[in-house]
Amino acid sequence: MIKHTKINLDIDVKVYLREKKGYFYAVLIYKNVAGIRREKWIPTKLTVRGNKMRAKGISEQFLMEFEIPDEDLYIIGDKQPQEVEIRTITAIVEEPEIEHQIPVEMLSKLKLEDLSKEQVANLTFADYLEMYVPYTRKGKKQIEDTTYSSYVNNIKSPVGPYFRETGIALKDLTARDIQDFYDVQLERVTANTVIHYHAIIRLSLCYARKMGYIKENPIEEVEKPEKNQFIGKFYNADELSKVIELTKGTQLEVPVLMGGFYGLRRSEIVGLRWSAFDFENDVFYINHTVTTPRIDGKLKIVAKDRAKTKSSLRALPLDAGVKKRLLEIKEQQEAYQRKFKRSYSKEWAGYVMVDELGGLILPNYITSAFKHLLKKNELREIRFHDLRHTCASLLLNKGKTNGVTLKDIQVWLGHSDFSTTANTYSHLDANSKVSSLNTLAGVVNI
Repeated sequence: MIKHTKINLDIDVKVYLREKKGYFYAVLIYKNVAGIRREKWIPTKLTVRGNKMRAKGISEQFLMEFEIPDEDLYIIGDKQPQEVEIRTITAIVEEPEIEHQIPVEMLSKLKLEDLSKEQVANLTFADYLEMYVPYTRKGKKQIEDTTYSSYVNNIKSPVGPYFRETGIALKDLTARDIQDFYDVQLERVTANTVIHYHAIIRLSLCYARKMGYIKENPIEEVEKPEKNQFIGKFYNADELSKVIELTKGTQLEVPVLMGGFYGLRRSEIVGLRWSAFDFENDVFYINHTVTTPRIDGKLKIVAKDRAKTKSSLRALPLDAGVKKRLLEIKEQQEAYQRKFKRSYSKEWAGYVMVDELGGLILPNYITSAFKHLLKKNELREIRFHDLRHTCASLLLNKGKTNGVTLKDIQVWLGHSDFSTTANTYSHLDANSKVSSLNTLAGVVNI
């Protein structure tokens, strides 16, 4: 977004380069002496493609030549305006509570219910979003801390800064404004990421319509990006075995073992407790998670006796080799407790993922340490979460002889519905495709 400023009788005029129906427009924005926001769109007659620098020069020229209309320079008692100007000025006098009279520094101390509908409508969309986001936690269905953290972070960047740059008010927001934002973001991130931005924008505008801040909801005319299919990276059996060997005896051993062998998520791994393991019957339960959302700028550890979805709560058989190693780790933890005595933390007693002093090993550490491990040992780079995809790919392509199906993988990974498994891993079903090819080759003469 291009912005320049011109001072004229203490009135700042800013120019923005905007796109509309494939063409660049210079949008001049200012507030008159009464504080009313004015907006003037001037066509550059240049198409968007390949003309950005020329359009920038033209917009600067428009700014230099622009003269504020006389009616926006008058104040009451200064000069007798025409009849239409009197009505405009009188309306300002009769509505002293409009948004521009609320100091910006006060907004952070106010709630939406502290303002009139007119005041909220006149807020910039960026300010409205920041004031609205706490209301996402007041619905009948309690949202997760991780979801709330995502809303806050997306407003902080990029949603808030983008709309703050435009200066557009909530009441003036159009579907075109939102669509322009999506188009800009799609040039740098995936459609799935933009869908996350769409979620908080939609929620905020539905609330604004419900409360009467706006008469029509522009989001209803916006085309939501189509979700792109995610194809994750994954290791083969030899690569996974190599990583497991490298992590033995380190704080990454359990995460890599449980991530690659069982396909557990980070939150499920950090949430493992010894009470979830039934070593006599060789089974363990995924029934507890630990996440670390950032709330109000601070990292918060959230431990709960439930998983991402109901299907994520599951029981899995315990491999003999994994069982042997876990029992050795449990014995080592008990030795540390005896050694360090009072220095050993009791806060996370019973958790598998703790260090020598009993401190919890957090999800973010797993991600960064795993990345460092691969780089240090010159291994092919994948994300830690890709160990989950590795598990799925090995189950699918190596489990054909044992009759492992996508449905079995859904249950193993704890997906909430079959479509998630099918959409994510159907492309890995190479053996079935080869079998189909061989069948056709055997009956069709080319």
